[in-house]
Amino acid sequence: MSPIGDYQPGRSVLHRAPVGTKLSGLLVLSILAVALRGVSTTAALIVLAVLACVVAGVRLRRAARALRGILVAMALLAAYQAWQQGAEHAFVVVGALVALALLATAFTTTTSVERMIDAITRWLGPFRRFGVRPELVALAFSLMIRGIPLTLEIAAETRDAARARGLERSPRAYLTPLVIRVVAHARATGDALHARGIGDD
Repeated sequence: MSPIGDYQPGRSVLHRAPVGTKLSGLLVLSILAVALRGVSTTAALIVLAVLACVVAGVRLRRAARALRGILVAMALLAAYQAWQQGAEHAFVVVGALVALALLATAFTTTTSVERMIDAITRWLGPFRRFGVRPELVALAFSLMIRGIPLTLEIAAETRDAARARGLERSPRAYLTPLVIRVVAHARATGDALHARGIGDD
């Protein structure tokens, strides 16, 4: 499962909105979170992010599972920030990050990979004259997006295998097979692309 959610078909306002509009909105909100840092700004971002997830139809249980790794890291960061600079600063910093993660979840929930690839290909069209190949860039983006949940799945399987052998506390028993499997998948993908003549030039 992707750490920022999976696409869910729907007919909400966010589903129908153009990809460029949603990406631009996410970019603007990210800039505002930094430029207008404060308790009120962070609180407004959190409210907006929750509303976006509700409108997008994000399944809360599924989103919680997808975001649990991020939330654990945010909890640790919040504790550290509160210890170093106070609870208010911790809320501003961590709250903004959580809000942006929720907004990203709403984006990926309402935007299919195919639509993102089509948008990237269209945006890069004018750069063909400079030697840019939009189709290859879009393919690389697609492979990256699809590789995130696959890598997480491999990590979970490797962890379960190490636990079954009673080696859950051994970093070598977990990291070595994980790296080997991820690299093997990357090589298999590269071989498949090469067999089809993609990117040979």
